[in-house]
Amino acid sequence: MASGRLKLYSYFKSSCSFRVRIALNLKGLKYEYKAVNLSKGEQNSPEFLKLNPIGYVPVLVDGDIVLSDSLAISLYLDEKYPQHPLLPSDLQRKAINLQAANIVSASIQPLLNIGVLKYIAEKVGQDEQLPWVQSQIGKGFAALEKLLKDCAGKYATGDEVFLADIFLAPQLHAAFNRFNLDKSEFPLLARLHEEYSQIPAFQDAMPEKQPDTPTQSTA
Repeated sequence: MASGRLKLYSYFKSSCSFRVRIALNLKGLKYEYKAVNLSKGEQNSPEFLKLNPIGYVPVLVDGDIVLSDSLAISLYLDEKYPQHPLLPSDLQRKAINLQAANIVSASIQPLLNIGVLKYIAEKVGQDEQLPWVQSQIGKGFAALEKLLKDCAGKYATGDEVFLADIFLAPQLHAAFNRFNLDKSEFPLLARLHEEYSQIPAFQDAMPEKQPDTPTQSTA
């Protein structure tokens, strides 16, 4: 195996890893999949913490460059590998893409991660996890519906797939399939969710299609 091949440290169910898998697929980049089992705590191993001291996936290794954080990785990939640009040239649409990506990555997903849900279960109760998740996603999705209503085309910010779509797709998948949000409350996002199901680069990045997906999760 060539030493220069991209390596992605990923967990099949991680929405942050899901974003980067989509970006890599859209750009046609081959990579070595390095599974990190979050359920078993492998992200806290000394070996992984050398790659990312905060212990989160994804991590991308490109030769001597080691990057973590899905937004940083996506922007890096866009600079180094210009095929299929992830941001539009129009300044306003570029800003909207970054804003939408930030709503997902800073205002929704961190409130739903394993550590937060474990804390809620321990301190408040297991039954409070789902209402918490649904309320946080609902707040973010309501904001995204308003942000995108005047600029959406076939996809989030027009008729081409950009960064906003890459960040939206994993969150929509989790919201509608894992956390049972009512699609009828978010008609624009529900429509985008259906559009993403037709894109091979998105579908090949799905949690159930990864090397570390447990057999029972592929059904």
